[in-house]
Amino acid sequence: MPTSGAEFRIGISGSYGGLNLGDEAILQSIIKQLRADLSVEITVFSRDPAETLRRQSVDRAIPVRKMSRDEILPEIQRLDLFILGGGGILFDAEAKIYLREVVLAQENDIPVMVYAVGAGPLHDPVAQALVRNCMEKAAAVTVRDRGARQVLEEIGVAREVVVTADPALLLEAEPISRSMLQREGLDKGTRLVGMSVREPGVAAPDISEDLYHALLANAADYMVDRFDADVVFVSMERQVLDMQHSHAVVSKMLRAPRATVLKGEYSPGQMLSLVGNFEFMVGMRLHFLLFAALRGVPFVALPYASKVHGFLEEFKIESPPMHLVNAGRLIAHIDQSWDRRRSLQARINRALPVMRERAARNHAILMDVIAARRSRTIAAALKA
Repeated sequence: MPTSGAEFRIGISGSYGGLNLGDEAILQSIIKQLRADLSVEITVFSRDPAETLRRQSVDRAIPVRKMSRDEILPEIQRLDLFILGGGGILFDAEAKIYLREVVLAQENDIPVMVYAVGAGPLHDPVAQALVRNCMEKAAAVTVRDRGARQVLEEIGVAREVVVTADPALLLEAEPISRSMLQREGLDKGTRLVGMSVREPGVAAPDISEDLYHALLANAADYMVDRFDADVVFVSMERQVLDMQHSHAVVSKMLRAPRATVLKGEYSPGQMLSLVGNFEFMVGMRLHFLLFAALRGVPFVALPYASKVHGFLEEFKIESPPMHLVNAGRLIAHIDQSWDRRRSLQARINRALPVMRERAARNHAILMDVIAARRSRTIAAALKA
């Protein structure tokens, strides 16, 4: 048992420590629920332990990507439970990376909960076999959308996979000060539209970067003119290329003086508060759209991945596929969505409570896993 005085030692692994506000929102929500119900020592397997310790309420953080299998093994063996998730981490390119610790935990009889993950694409037979084996041996598996469950079923996962929802749906807003808005130039009383872009890559594989930037710049100019709005670009992942691409889009705008790129560094809860100042939002990143939904802000999505499609399906919101979008079609869709923004807002508000209830089910299932672990520990002690 833990020597720190906590009843349980729990490890959490996922795409953490990379300054992605969506992933950090997931982690924050998991941690908050654990601390509310358990006496627990939490270790995060992080890409940047110092950043995780600074941002999150955890006891320990370790540089998982810099440690060998032999170095990480003692960290696994000291745990009572290992959590993998959430987020979209089970895909061909990186499944092996994220599942290394799962394999070690299962080899050492440490229960594993796969927690609200996304899955796919999974076309590589080696990755499929690894994912299938790990899922079958897990104490519980939850996924954040139906598409992820379908992917796991298609690769042969036969055990129960529960569809829940993204843990970030349980995030609560944190206060932002007037001075924060002043520093960003958002205190002028003008109408604000939020916009989120990201590197093209899988987001827009069939168009060049210049065309991609011009497409979004055109849309931003249209919103300035049509809505008489200032456009605020939100970087959800500062350490990648969100900020650079935001500035590149602004540089192609005719109405660039009516656009700004957020400069400050915000916690997920602070960003959630900030987006509450927007009247409308247009974006690519999943958690930008999720934050919009949490604040009841009508939004238009530019779906670049199945996880975004899955999110839109929950609200019954249509969106043109990214690979078929041109400037005219995108503007027409934005225009139509703006005119229907009140009905969009009502649709979001109807669906959100159900999704939040499903998001909370992840923790309820985790508590069942912990109860089973506790029973096993007591039974073993009685036999000794």
